[in-house]
Amino acid sequence: MNMPVDSSFPALLEALRTHDRALLVAPPGSGKTTRVPLFLMEHMEGTILMLEPRRLAARSAARYMAASLGESAGQRVGYRVRLESRVSRETRVEIITEGILTRRLIADPELSGVCCVIFDEFHERSLQADTALAFCLESQAALRPDLKILVMSATLDADELSGLLAPCPVVRAEGRMWPVDIRYLPCPAGSGAFGTPSGRESLLAHTAAVVRRALAEEKGSMLVFLPGQGEIRRTAELLTDLPPRVSLHPLYGDLSAAEQDAAIAPAAPGTRKVVLATSIAETSLTIEGVRVVVDSGLARSSRFSPSTGMSALVTTRVTRDAAEQRAGRAGRVESGVCLRLWAEGETLMPSRRPEILDADLAPFLLDCLAWGSMPQDLPLLTPAPEASLARARQTLDFLGALREKDGRLLLSSHGEELSRLPLHPRLAHMALLSGGHLSLAAALCAVVEERSQGAGCDIRPRLGELRRSSRLRRSAEQTCSLVKSGAHLSLNDVMEDEDSAGAMLSLAWPERMAQKRERGKFRLASGRGVELPPEDALADAPFLAVAAMDGGTQGTGRIHLAAPLEKSVLEQLHGDLLTHEDVVTWDESSASVLARRRIMLKSLVLDDTPLRGKDLPEDKVLETLTQAVVRFGPSCLPWTAELREWQARVSLMRRMDEDDGWPDVSDKALFEALRNSPLDNWLSPWLSGMTKRSQLSSIPLDKALHALLPYALARRLDREAPAFIEAPSGSLVRIDYLPEGGPVMAVKLQEMFGQQETPAVCRGRCPLTVHLLSPAGRPLQVTRDLAGFWRGSYAAVRAEMRGRYPKHPWPEDPLSAVPTKKTKKALERG
Repeated sequence: MNMPVDSSFPALLEALRTHDRALLVAPPGSGKTTRVPLFLMEHMEGTILMLEPRRLAARSAARYMAASLGESAGQRVGYRVRLESRVSRETRVEIITEGILTRRLIADPELSGVCCVIFDEFHERSLQADTALAFCLESQAALRPDLKILVMSATLDADELSGLLAPCPVVRAEGRMWPVDIRYLPCPAGSGAFGTPSGRESLLAHTAAVVRRALAEEKGSMLVFLPGQGEIRRTAELLTDLPPRVSLHPLYGDLSAAEQDAAIAPAAPGTRKVVLATSIAETSLTIEGVRVVVDSGLARSSRFSPSTGMSALVTTRVTRDAAEQRAGRAGRVESGVCLRLWAEGETLMPSRRPEILDADLAPFLLDCLAWGSMPQDLPLLTPAPEASLARARQTLDFLGALREKDGRLLLSSHGEELSRLPLHPRLAHMALLSGGHLSLAAALCAVVEERSQGAGCDIRPRLGELRRSSRLRRSAEQTCSLVKSGAHLSLNDVMEDEDSAGAMLSLAWPERMAQKRERGKFRLASGRGVELPPEDALADAPFLAVAAMDGGTQGTGRIHLAAPLEKSVLEQLHGDLLTHEDVVTWDESSASVLARRRIMLKSLVLDDTPLRGKDLPEDKVLETLTQAVVRFGPSCLPWTAELREWQARVSLMRRMDEDDGWPDVSDKALFEALRNSPLDNWLSPWLSGMTKRSQLSSIPLDKALHALLPYALARRLDREAPAFIEAPSGSLVRIDYLPEGGPVMAVKLQEMFGQQETPAVCRGRCPLTVHLLSPAGRPLQVTRDLAGFWRGSYAAVRAEMRGRYPKHPWPEDPLSAVPTKKTKKALERG
């Protein structure tokens, strides 16, 4: 081996032989990624698997190690990434990407022939790396006690990880890194936050200016870190006028292997290069000739929301460990310079969030169940959030991937098929159900998984990229062969079937079928609002199947990939989701109940027909009308003075005899009953057949209210709280029960002659307030002590009134006088 051996490597080998697990902490620039596997290869029997988080890093590391042995990749050192592999029978070190290791473990839990698994750059805390490490620990404990596990990182918290791996020695490797001069060049004040269009444009313009200045002042090639593809493209537009013999290269995950290799290849003699990269270039990658790093200080990651079931790309400030990794790129081959585009002293988070906290966990849960464990039982460094797991279970259950046996959650036969495909469970489900449209399904899987770029949101034009992109075509061909042995991708079938793209995508995301509300605005079957630009070709489509979207802002998602969907196809494919419901509402403009019969797919309205006459759903009409009555209040009902008096009489009896079962007939109680039980209440029988407010005036309210009193109580009411009372004169006088102070009897004074006791109701327990009136009906005295009035105030009233009403009797002794409502002459006539 031509590569130098670090003095700490023998200690690392001894740690693995003694404990079967080890953690290697090495500073950036130590070359651990390429030197450690080759060192272990010389001292171990069997294959060494090294996990790399990115395809570019896996290919690059394998080629570099193979070259150091004087070989090409695929001999003693090989690699296996999605859609590409370079391995052979003589391969001893195999560098693989994360998803491949997980599937290899599920297919072969013993990892036959493997002597050691190396997890490189574990500080990135990808979900697949966490999962694969947990699977390896379980395999080591139950099946392979001789399996060696090595975790490598430059910036990870060693104490936390060594606790999970215990017993696990921590070995610190030597590393030589050239000095890096770190300078801070923040964006000019007043340029705005990056989240705003002006702030973004200001930062990118500042980045381009810093690049030009650095090219003029520094030697060597340059690596510029930007958050995403859009920023890379925009910055490239701002750098079209670079000096001669300086080439510009983008570098991000969605580029072809050839484009990525061109970005990391050494610049030709006498030339320099500027590489505009995402965080893909932070670790495990050396771009020859780079000695200047420009760091925007931003990173972009996907955050999954369990509440919406959607992911959104979030741009955040870079973490401290990532900033250190980025700066280290400038000191890999000679002393360099790192230009940070933020203020010195700005506080950074120490490390990045584990992906398990922010990811869609449906693939993770599927892998766990295929492995034979529940997520809660796995030795994970960071536990999976319960809310995200619940959402993942909901997704898999919806796809028919789950079953239960003896209280245990297991994969169904369909779930086992899903787990064998290297696709998201939704895409695997679509491919397995594609039938005669497998070529189209495979092409859609490739476009969605590979995040194919294109103008507009319509996914169909992007299918044509399969003819131009070998990577997309290989991805689709792989899906075809995995779904159906011997099946081949037919590009002609894809193009002929492209109008079925919406139907196919709706199988994968049935809750994302969308219905147009207005131009560019749609409602998903899940009920959420989404939108796309009003100028987009799909802005007026009646229905869409949405394949890619994010959480958007202010509760409205943003569509990135979709295809039109025919209503008839939607109904045919998803008939099991269709429901028929009658929707009854109160229309304020017509003051009436309106009813419509709707065919619904979740929140989508596929048909909406007005209902009238005998087709009206009686219960829903009654409920809606009752709710309207509650909103209108008592004034909408045909109350009369007599009914209000009856209400007051019953209320009085309820107060006087609480334990006798008298109902509460107050307005509050009556309307509370309507509110709580709109279909079965005291008014329901009398609302039957009504649909308008104007009809409420014809309700026989007296019958509705009187029905609240049992017969026995109604008899008692008439006896004990009568509507009329007989005066000593023989007249029937109406009792007014409405005054707050109690029931009132208004009667002419002369009609009460001879009455000493104050009249009362409720078996004498409630004395009436007597309003004594003049012969003209005007109040003379109000009293609840009639005897006291005769003895006291009567004399004064007599003295004043006898001259005013001389025709009427005003005896000195009212208690011995004959009660009458006649004049003195009428009394004399007999």
